[in-house]
Amino acid sequence: MVLGLRQFSQRTGDGAGEPILDANNGEELMHVQPGVAIALGSRTPEAPGTLYISTHQVIWLSDVERNKGYAVDFLSISLHAVSRDPEAYPSPCIYAQIETVADEEGSDGSDSECDETLDLSKVKEMRLVPSDPNQLDTLFEVFCECAELNPEPSEEEGEGGGHDWVFSADMMEREAGEGEDPDWHSNPATSIGYSNGEHELAQNVLELQIHDQRFEDAEEMEHQESNSGHH
Repeated sequence: MVLGLRQFSQRTGDGAGEPILDANNGEELMHVQPGVAIALGSRTPEAPGTLYISTHQVIWLSDVERNKGYAVDFLSISLHAVSRDPEAYPSPCIYAQIETVADEEGSDGSDSECDETLDLSKVKEMRLVPSDPNQLDTLFEVFCECAELNPEPSEEEGEGGGHDWVFSADMMEREAGEGEDPDWHSNPATSIGYSNGEHELAQNVLELQIHDQRFEDAEEMEHQESNSGHH
């Protein structure tokens, strides 16, 4: 696997069709979304193209320049989220953080995202801006599904490594249902994103709400016992 964003131009049909996937290794196309602009780092968005999401990678191909395209493996995407806050970015989009070779080597390196010549190996952020913002939730769900198919290699497999946590309200509620107390309810408005990392933040939120519920139950029981003692 090559860390980070990379050029991609392998298409079917004499370079005018869909991307050529690694079928020999079981790669399958999961979703196609036309009319998606891509913004790399702090650069302005490219002209709209077509987004292809496979079981292994995210591929964007330009509709204007047939030899232009970008791809990134899911294993290189450390976080993806739905962004609808105009203060964060003018257009609703899928925001993704990308792990680069510089990150792996612990090197700061010079940030060339704004340079005229784009160094893809140093691009750490990607935004996918669909022409129809109503497609964001669908894109996010496909991202989550494919990320689950690509768990991060871990020396402690089975002990919580890999793509562990989500901020999606329904997924967190499902986790609570599998755990100790399914009676708490999450707020769908808090759906943020998915991270390839430790099960820390979401689990802390989940545990906090569960523990709050237990604290309230304990207070209620203590109050009832106190009242019964006075009679």
